[in-house]
Amino acid sequence: MDQRLRFRLVKSKIFEWIIILFAFLITVPLLAIIFYVLKTGLGKISWHFITHIPRPVGEIGGGIANALLGSLLIVLLAVVIAVPIGLLCGVYLSENKTGKLSYYSRLSVDILQGTPSIVIGIVIYFWLVKPIGTFSALSGSVALAIMMLPIVIRSTEETLKLLPDTLKEAGFALGLPYHKVILKIIIPCGMSGILSGVMLSVARIAGETAPLLFTAFGNPYITTNVLKPMQSLPLLIFNYATSPYDEWHDLAWGASLVLLIWVLLLNIITKLITKKWKVQL
Repeated sequence: MDQRLRFRLVKSKIFEWIIILFAFLITVPLLAIIFYVLKTGLGKISWHFITHIPRPVGEIGGGIANALLGSLLIVLLAVVIAVPIGLLCGVYLSENKTGKLSYYSRLSVDILQGTPSIVIGIVIYFWLVKPIGTFSALSGSVALAIMMLPIVIRSTEETLKLLPDTLKEAGFALGLPYHKVILKIIIPCGMSGILSGVMLSVARIAGETAPLLFTAFGNPYITTNVLKPMQSLPLLIFNYATSPYDEWHDLAWGASLVLLIWVLLLNIITKLITKKWKVQL
């Protein structure tokens, strides 16, 4: 074998192993976090922990039922607010690739995606909390919905851009109006990417704390009134982890494990949905 060719093969092999090494190193922080949270929080989780509310300082026991229910309601309301707006905006941007409105809309989406979550929380505080006169789950959901929008819009736009124009042409050839072509053909064909974007955006906001500090505020009791303060898992973890009480530290570790499992499940569900709805074009 030529010496030059042998050198190139050795160099290629070295770079291959370097890439494998760095790919493995990427997973080390994630594995370390998962291991530590599992080791610390697994012993704190029980049926009582899931189904009861926190107890006052000094009393042993208590749980996170109010935070679990609050997180589910706040995130669900955020999804209801963000998905229709994000889907429509993504469809518009995919259908209008040029033009001033499209350009400035994409620019706004990019800027919004980079906006710190605490800034969004402060803005919603002055937009909703102060005019209403009280903290509420609704204002927290609006803040989280704003954080969801860039991911939903971008995933919808990029997914629909990948669809061939022949799909629309076939719909028009059958005599379908424009809105039915979009609703009955284009969106269903791009459902994989759209659902992936929605699930990823939900996974992102599930652990957000800063916006909820200014909006939902927290509640030590179980409530379903979205116009009143409501507890959530990130808020509970923040408040209890920074407290001086060991009992509350235990609750924070258990809640951290529950939140971690929730986010991991959302990502797994995203992968399964993507595989199920994938369309071969």
